[in-house]
Amino acid sequence: MSSNGSVVALCGGIGGAKLALGLYRVLPPGKLTLIVNVGDDFEHLGLHVSPDVDTVLYTLSGLSDPERRWGRAGETWQFMHAVAELGGETWFQLGDRDLAMHIMRTRWLARGSLSGFMQHAAARLRITARVLPATDTPVRTTVVTAEGDLAFQRYFVERRCEPAVRAVRFDGAASAEPSPEVSAALADSDLRAIVVCPSNPYLSIDPIIAVPGIRAAIAAAAVPVVCVSPIIGGAAVKGPTAKIMSELGTPVTNAAIAAHYHGLIDGLVIDVADAEAPRDAVLPHCVTATLMRTLDDRERLAREVLAFADRLAD
Repeated sequence: MSSNGSVVALCGGIGGAKLALGLYRVLPPGKLTLIVNVGDDFEHLGLHVSPDVDTVLYTLSGLSDPERRWGRAGETWQFMHAVAELGGETWFQLGDRDLAMHIMRTRWLARGSLSGFMQHAAARLRITARVLPATDTPVRTTVVTAEGDLAFQRYFVERRCEPAVRAVRFDGAASAEPSPEVSAALADSDLRAIVVCPSNPYLSIDPIIAVPGIRAAIAAAAVPVVCVSPIIGGAAVKGPTAKIMSELGTPVTNAAIAAHYHGLIDGLVIDVADAEAPRDAVLPHCVTATLMRTLDDRERLAREVLAFADRLAD
């Protein structure tokens, strides 16, 4: 295993994309493969929308909006204004520039795979990393709430994560399979490490490892699997991670994150704010600043994660 080897990272949306960008910038061109959650995908206004995939593509290409942290920079909203005038659904916003991605993907899927489109889009955006969906089979996250079952985007965007969560399931996962490119990346003889980005475990990473064969392929890779915890000081930096953990009766701690990924990861990266907190004595830890406010933060954390993985490999 070489320190110049390839790296595979599992990630979801905004939090995962931050570390993905750091890894992308510190690794040599062509050495990073990102396996991205597609449980968030859905059909909206006749278009196939892939929010996590697009967040990663826009982040790596430098097109993402730095203020909203989703969608494209310099966005306009005339399309949504026109949809509202005609009485259409406006709870999920599609920007005018962003529409191009959804339209092109929808057309592509009429004759090809999601993997194929993502590789095409990445190439057009001059991204040298491989950005892959976990599967080309439709897998849809459903949030079981106190108010009933909600499709993920209805829960996350329309209801703003308000309903209490009772469980999360991944419809279609049981009959899905990894895309050929995902299987090849995890079986790469040049693989250096596998990184689980600080994405929501329940909504972003679980849909990936719910695809039959992916967890087994990670175990068979025989390289360190390192997770960056999304918890800092008993809270999540962004999103409903802490809320979901509490509603599921799980302590909002790094030990709980380690337990959630039991059997999958070899080491956990935690924030300096949690350095004195009780930790799982079995699982190796790396303590560093995990909050990524700047590009320098992303690159520094990426280097430290890789160095931690290299130490675990020795």
